[in-house]
Amino acid sequence: MRHDVATLAELGDFDAILDVRSPAEFAEDHVPGALNVPVLDDEERARVGTLYKQVSPFAARKVGAALVARNIARHLEAHFSEYPRTWRPLVYCWRGGKRSGSMTHVMREVGWDAKQLDGGYKSFRRGVIDDLEALPANLRFRVVCGMTGSGKSRLLGVLGRQGAQVLDLEGLAAHRGSVLGGLPAEPQPSQKAFETRLWCALRALDPARPTFVESESRRIGTVHLPEAFITKLRGSPCLQLVTAPVARVALLVDEYAHFFDDPDLLSSKLEALTPLHGKDTIRRWLDLVAGRAWEPLVEELLVRHYDPTYLRSMTANYEGFGTASVVQVDAFTPEAFDHAASQAVASATGPA
Repeated sequence: MRHDVATLAELGDFDAILDVRSPAEFAEDHVPGALNVPVLDDEERARVGTLYKQVSPFAARKVGAALVARNIARHLEAHFSEYPRTWRPLVYCWRGGKRSGSMTHVMREVGWDAKQLDGGYKSFRRGVIDDLEALPANLRFRVVCGMTGSGKSRLLGVLGRQGAQVLDLEGLAAHRGSVLGGLPAEPQPSQKAFETRLWCALRALDPARPTFVESESRRIGTVHLPEAFITKLRGSPCLQLVTAPVARVALLVDEYAHFFDDPDLLSSKLEALTPLHGKDTIRRWLDLVAGRAWEPLVEELLVRHYDPTYLRSMTANYEGFGTASVVQVDAFTPEAFDHAASQAVASATGPA
């Protein structure tokens, strides 16, 4: 191994991780904690790529070299001029090629012990995929089941605050997992970025402790769970959260308030369910939206859409659903969820 190259195993040995790919590449996914200092921005990268294909590799390298040199100089002045000689950055691009090689070379000439990630982001991505295949097998999941609006996510939050080990898949995916599950101010990550988030979360879990995780379908909004992970989840013991119907309605009215502030958006989401429920049912639901009759709307959505769909999915996909331990919540209060969390922890003391 060259003295200016580092491996994935050394990621934690550096003072900073520098991603010199374009902003669009960085936005799709990146090594956790990396700082984006592109040596070619999106427009420059496209320009050089076009020259490479339409003119010649030599023409592309001439233009690219000038752009890279200017951008590296700008980054040195703007970001790194105050760092001491002992600062050790790790630099990567797509495949550990010319972009990261150029930045690493200049930094080493300055006097920093900069190193280039061997294989670049492509090597990191390959490591993530391999780990997502292997990590789930060693973990002990307790799958929290329950009808929509039963408060599964809230229970996970309380469990985490009480010191239990929790994996929040919907938090990682930035989606609540249903047709109305999109978050108002947070777009979903790309599939690659979601897998990197999941990779980080799984690596942080203690295999000796049970991990509470919400039951999910294969897809959460626009992202999907890796095969080894969903297989492990579906074969794990279940814990069923049973919440009083009035509390479920109150919880959903609270959690989906952003839809009630935008009736047109809510109506468009409901119209997408027409193939499942027919025009007459959807028209009735749209009338409830127009009348801002939120509680009757939510109650009917639960009875007609969410509950039957959830029961079919759980019965078909989760082996432990039929023998799940039951935890009850009778009211939409912090005290009720504190008690439910204590029950959940007590039920998870047996072997996985």
